[in-house]
Amino acid sequence: MQRDTEKLFIGTKPGHLFFRAAIPGAMGMLLSSMYYLLEAVLVGRVLGTEAFAGLNLAMPFVIINFAVSDLIGVGSSVQIAIKLGRKEKESADNFFSCAVLMIFIAGIALGAALFLSAPAVFRAMGASETLVPYAVSYLRVYALFSPLTTFAFAVDNYLRICGRIRYSFMMNAVLAGMSLIYEMIFLILLGGGIASAALGTSLGISTAVIFGFLPFIRGKVDLGFVRPRFSRHLIASIVSCGLPTFLSNVSGRIVSIVMNVLLLAFGGSAAVSIYGIIMNADGIAIPLLYGTCDSMQPSVGYNWGAGRKDRVAAIERYCYGTGAAISLLLGLFLLIFPEAAVSLFVEDGGTAIHGMGISAVRIASSAYIFRWVAICTQSFMSAIEKPKHAAAISVSGAFIFPMLMMLALYPLGLDGIWLNLPMTTLLCAVLSASILLSSRKHFR
Repeated sequence: MQRDTEKLFIGTKPGHLFFRAAIPGAMGMLLSSMYYLLEAVLVGRVLGTEAFAGLNLAMPFVIINFAVSDLIGVGSSVQIAIKLGRKEKESADNFFSCAVLMIFIAGIALGAALFLSAPAVFRAMGASETLVPYAVSYLRVYALFSPLTTFAFAVDNYLRICGRIRYSFMMNAVLAGMSLIYEMIFLILLGGGIASAALGTSLGISTAVIFGFLPFIRGKVDLGFVRPRFSRHLIASIVSCGLPTFLSNVSGRIVSIVMNVLLLAFGGSAAVSIYGIIMNADGIAIPLLYGTCDSMQPSVGYNWGAGRKDRVAAIERYCYGTGAAISLLLGLFLLIFPEAAVSLFVEDGGTAIHGMGISAVRIASSAYIFRWVAICTQSFMSAIEKPKHAAAISVSGAFIFPMLMMLALYPLGLDGIWLNLPMTTLLCAVLSASILLSSRKHFR
C-alpha cells in the first residue's frame, strides 16, 4: 500500500499534486471549522447577544483543549510522513499508535480540568454573574466530550498522510453536516439553551471522528495500529515538531483571554461580541490558509525525507501563491462588505453593536494584506523539521507581537484592540521573510 503513497507524493507532478490535495484539503478544513461559525450564528441569532458573548468567552478554552491534542497530532504527522518517505513503515506505525493513545489520555485530563475550573476562571476574568452561566454551560459540555472530539484534527492529518484525501474531505463534510443537523434540532426545534448548542456540535465532531478512524481500524491504509512502544526520542520528536502549532494555538488563546478582559473593561459584553465577529471572520480565512498549506505538509515531508528538494520548492511555490490570493481576496471582501460579516451575527441592523462592528471589521480587514506570509512559512518550516524556526513564527505571531501591540495601542481603547491583528500580521510577515532568507542554504 505504501507504493500508492509514493506514487502520489513522488510520481505526481507538483501542480497536479497541489490541486489534487490542497483544494479538497482546504475545503475540508473549512468544513471542519464551520461548526464554530454555525454555533456562533445560531447562538447569536436564536439566544441573543449575551449568550453570544458567553460563547466567545469560553471559546479560547475550547481551542486550548484542542491545541494539546493538535500538538500530538501535528507532531506525529510530520514524523510519520518523513518515516514513510524513508520506507520505515514499522516506525511510522509505532508513531501513529503512540500518538493516538497520547491524545486520548490528554483529552481525559484536560477535559476534567476545564470542567472543574470553569466557574472560577470566568469570574476571575471579570465576567458578570449574568454572563458566567452561559460561558460555564458551554465549556462544560465540550469538556465532557473531550476524550473523543480532540481526535478531529489528528485523524484528518493521518488520512491525508495515507493519501486518503477524498475520505478526509468526506470526514469533514460529515462533521459540518452532522453538527448543523444537531444544532438545528437542539436549538430551533427543541428550543434548548447554550449547552444544547455545544452538545450538538460535540455530537457532530464525535460522529466524524468515528467515521475518520474506520479505514485505520479496517486496515485499509498505509498506517496501522501496533502495540505502542514509547521512548524518550519518540515523545521528544512528536513534541518538538508539534510545538509550533501548539504554541500558536495556546498563545493565541491566551491573548484572546487577555483581550476579553480588556474588552469587558472597555465596552462590556457588546465589545466581546464585536471581537467575536472579527474572530469568526478570521475563522474563515485561517482554515483556508492552513488547509492549503497543511494539506501539502505530508507531500513536502515525504519529498524532504526522500531527498527531493526540487519538488519541495515547486510545491511551496503553489502554497505561497495560493495563500496570497486567498488572503487578499478575503481582506478585500471584508473592506467592501463589512455589513455582511456583522449582520450574520447581529440581527438588528440599528443597534450600537452593528455600527461599531462595521468600523471594527473594516480596520481588521487590512490584516489580510500580509496574513498569508507567516502561515505559509510556519507550515513549511514544520514540514521540513525546522521546529525552532516554525516556533519562532508561531510564538511571535500568537503571543509576543499581540501582547506588545496591546501595550502600545492601549491608549486608543477599543480602536487599539481592532488594530492589533493588522499590526501583528505585519510584524509576522517581516519575521517570516527574514527566516526564509536566512535559511536558503538548507534548501539547495
